Amino acid sequence: MPIKLGLIGKTNTGKTTFYNAATLSSEEISSYPFTTKKPVSGVAHAITLCVHPEFKIQDNPNNSKCVDGWRYIPVELIDLPGLIKDAWKGKGLGNQFLSIAAQSDALLHVVDASGGIDSSGKITEVGSGDPISDFADIEEELILWYHKILEGNRDKVSKSIRTGSSIVDAITDLYRGIGVNPIHVKDSLLKLGLGDKEFDNFDMVDTKKLASYIRKISKPTLIVANKIDVEGADKNFARLRERFNDSIVIPVSGDSEFSLRRAEQKGLIKYSPGSEQFEIIKSEDLNEKQINALDFIKKGIMGEYMRTGVQFAINVAVFKLLKMNSIYPVADEKLLADKKGRVLPDLILLKAGATIADLAKEIHTDLTKGLLYGKDLRYNLRLPVDYQLRDRDVVSLVSASKK
Repeated sequence: MPIKLGLIGKTNTGKTTFYNAATLSSEEISSYPFTTKKPVSGVAHAITLCVHPEFKIQDNPNNSKCVDGWRYIPVELIDLPGLIKDAWKGKGLGNQFLSIAAQSDALLHVVDASGGIDSSGKITEVGSGDPISDFADIEEELILWYHKILEGNRDKVSKSIRTGSSIVDAITDLYRGIGVNPIHVKDSLLKLGLGDKEFDNFDMVDTKKLASYIRKISKPTLIVANKIDVEGADKNFARLRERFNDSIVIPVSGDSEFSLRRAEQKGLIKYSPGSEQFEIIKSEDLNEKQINALDFIKKGIMGEYMRTGVQFAINVAVFKLLKMNSIYPVADEKLLADKKGRVLPDLILLKAGATIADLAKEIHTDLTKGLLYGKDLRYNLRLPVDYQLRDRDVVSLVSASKK
């Protein structure tokens, strides 16, 4: 299953522009059954350096693609319609939206850094809105929804504990469908000093804090400070970073990335998503407006912020927030190929701390039976099944049946 990234935020923050820029060359892979505006889901990519130049071989990717030495790994990007106040109570199809957001592995919270929307998400005079409040409003909706799940199931948790379950297991069961595991719950209880308190003695303050912390660590979130190309947005970007200094805040111009991707698609420029530069290759086909727009992107966006930020936000979500490592499993250790002869065919993303045994399970459950060891093909080392894999490891798996 590909990693799922959810785009959340108020209406008119530019989520759809971000989505379109990130998924331009992909087909829609699913849409969720809503009666009104539907969340849409498409393929974006996380991008990392490929290992094939290091091994001085030409790769033949299967589950990803390699362009100019960069691996493009498919991830699912979900564009959710803007949340509204009291979504946690079910307003505006809130429950469905929140449920889909919660099933994402990480969230990209898009705010209008130009301050061009009011508190309800309506377009207003640039600079009159407050992206700090916008972020806090949506965050509170998510926390209240997590809190409602816990408060609404107090009796169920109490009964489960009375019949022999631990408090960790009882609470995990409530949230299991939205990516919460026992470690998240245990760490939250310990962090808040609730580990030794009887659940029946938890008051509303306790359960709100617990729901908030579970949401925070189980659903890592970064802030996308969008519309950074608008005058005055830089000041709000600085305010966002200062106010939410425990979060990653990324300056983004979704419009600029969308323009570059469109121009690249039409063969007017050479540009790779996330790159810090682009090259005009058909200047004669550009009109004055297009030339001025590209000049602004080069100086005003890339000159100030190095990149448009769309691809960078996706990469940060996958490799920093989710702490994913890129692992290359192969069957033939001499050719670094699979059984069909494809060289370095697959790149598998595994969380930091994943082991050789986890890799075997990810490839096929049958591989775990009789698994003896892994082999690091960069250094020709045998790796025990509990060895924790590192980013860019190229490994083969050796099982009793293989021998």
